[in-house]
Amino acid sequence: MKITVVGTGYVGLVSGACFADVGIEVVCVDIDKKKIDKLKNGIMPIFEPGLEEIVKRNYASGRLHFSTNLAEAIQDSDVAFIAVGTPPGEDGSADLKYVLAVAEEIGQNMSDYIVVATKSTVPVTTGKKVQQTIQAALDNRGSDLEFAVASNPEFLKEGAAVEDFLKPDRIIIGVEDERAQKIMKRLYKPFQLSGDRIIYMDIPSAEMTKYTANAMLATKISFMNDIANLCELVGADANMVRKGIGSDPRIGNKFIYPGVGYGGSCFPKDVKAIVKTAKQYGYDLRVLQAVEAVNEDQKHTLVNKVKKHFGEDLSGMVFALWGLSFKPNTDDMREAPAIVIIDELRAAGATVKAYDPIAMEEAKEVYVGDKISYCNDAYDACVDADAVLLITEWSEFRLPSWKAVGKLLKNKVVFDGRNIYDRKYLNEMGFIHYGIGLGAENHVKVEG
Repeated sequence: MKITVVGTGYVGLVSGACFADVGIEVVCVDIDKKKIDKLKNGIMPIFEPGLEEIVKRNYASGRLHFSTNLAEAIQDSDVAFIAVGTPPGEDGSADLKYVLAVAEEIGQNMSDYIVVATKSTVPVTTGKKVQQTIQAALDNRGSDLEFAVASNPEFLKEGAAVEDFLKPDRIIIGVEDERAQKIMKRLYKPFQLSGDRIIYMDIPSAEMTKYTANAMLATKISFMNDIANLCELVGADANMVRKGIGSDPRIGNKFIYPGVGYGGSCFPKDVKAIVKTAKQYGYDLRVLQAVEAVNEDQKHTLVNKVKKHFGEDLSGMVFALWGLSFKPNTDDMREAPAIVIIDELRAAGATVKAYDPIAMEEAKEVYVGDKISYCNDAYDACVDADAVLLITEWSEFRLPSWKAVGKLLKNKVVFDGRNIYDRKYLNEMGFIHYGIGLGAENHVKVEG
């Protein structure tokens, strides 16, 4: 088989590389020539564990190709995946101009039957718009070529995307054409050797499934953060509450960890988009509106704790930030809580020294110039800092030498934005430890 993947961002590049890894001929297309040239030279546009190795291996084997020429790439392709960006508009709705531009170009250049599958996260009715766009381009050519449209949303976790693609827990395919269904089934057969994971449905249902999945996960995060804030007020321990409810199989123990809010390229954008879709149909998704509001408020929680401890005016103070990306194992800074935290600290007069194992280069695109200082490691960030703020729970931050940290800091104060540290142990080491939803006793310093 031969397929074309349009877009070499997070979804497109991972998908293309993994399809090639099971023996399929893949052409990844992007209009960004610099990005394509870098990929040909083994330079990745994103950080994702295992991705660089799989891209280099399949490019060297001749199964994975990179091109800026979509018209050429789709010739003899069985499937063309649309994996371009769908950025939120000012009103929160998904902007489909890139998706439809690709659809139009496919219609202008296809020369045989092809399945056009959207992998981009798109609102309901997008499949119909893609179909109409391709058909209009064919009509302009006076062509009677046949094609099919499908929806094949991705369910990849940043930081584990390669593993998720190669060993999927489910494959959602929205398709309404028997010939197209057979092609998609053949395409995904290598990923089902240990069991049938494909769920077929109509295209609108597949489009809605993607948004609903992300909205549910975002809801669990905001719900637990809301409960954690109440725990703090009443003196309860949110970690204990989490363990208690997580043992219920109806709830589960994933996505119920209190913290500084969710970020990234999916949850914020998708929650806004599904809320906007509902409004277009005259319906208010009140739960998801609250989910979004809670999440935005949660990003301010850690700085509120800083100000409660040190005062509203932080002029002349220095804070060490551990972690910048919105989650571990990625360099993604989109909608990262760190951005809100840094902006608030700076607005209060503070200086920020930051360290992240992967995301500092990406952060330099957000904070141009000397707005924050970037450090060599976690300890370097602590030198002469007034306190340390844990933002992203990278593995290397889990068990630092607190003795060394205590000697480097001006004040032995830790603001734990992910609740990964043992409060009792830190108190015994002479630190004041602030977590999320850990009760009033969390704020007591134990001498000695």
